[in-house]
Amino acid sequence: MSVALPARGLLFDNDGVLVDSDDAVTTSWSRWALEQGLDPVAVMAVVHGRRAADTVADLVAADRRDAATALIDRYELEDAHTVPAVAGAAELLAALPPAVWAVVTSGTPDLAGARLRAAGLPLPGAMVTGRDVRTGKPDPEGYLLGARLLGVPPGETVVVEDSPAGIAASRAAGARVLGIGERALATGEADVVVADLSGVTWADGVLTVPADAVLHAR
Repeated sequence: MSVALPARGLLFDNDGVLVDSDDAVTTSWSRWALEQGLDPVAVMAVVHGRRAADTVADLVAADRRDAATALIDRYELEDAHTVPAVAGAAELLAALPPAVWAVVTSGTPDLAGARLRAAGLPLPGAMVTGRDVRTGKPDPEGYLLGARLLGVPPGETVVVEDSPAGIAASRAAGARVLGIGERALATGEADVVVADLSGVTWADGVLTVPADAVLHAR
């Protein structure tokens, strides 16, 4: 049986949800890590779902943070053209009225736009980026702002997320969560988890997940 999630508004993370940026993220951050004298594997373990500036602040001395953040921002923009769409993302977004959905990303505005364009996906009418919030994920500020931009109470939204930090932010905002991929599955905190957006539809205020796509449901 398919799973139905009531949703007056849909809030999408970008990376790992609409665009498959894992390879680009690995390339950019591994290059950056080596230049900072850090272990790329250890760095990759903490980057997903967070603002670059927050990750840099955890890894780099205060007097080098501005330069180090500017460097990873440049590397990620350089690699943005390699990013494809997540399966099913184009079909789902094409079926959504513009007023129903927004993107809430930890990335910068330039990076989010570049990756969406590279993947052939539409730009949202409403977008919250890492620069629009005082505190990044797992703080719920971004998702609370996204719901406010749509004019929908957070509890009447569904957030589509892939990272533990993003899922925690969604939960703290009071939203239902559709998790994408292995990172979401490992948390056990999403209402429903699927591999990608294939077959996921929205109509009349309900997000529907086909039964054969469900990896986990609470």
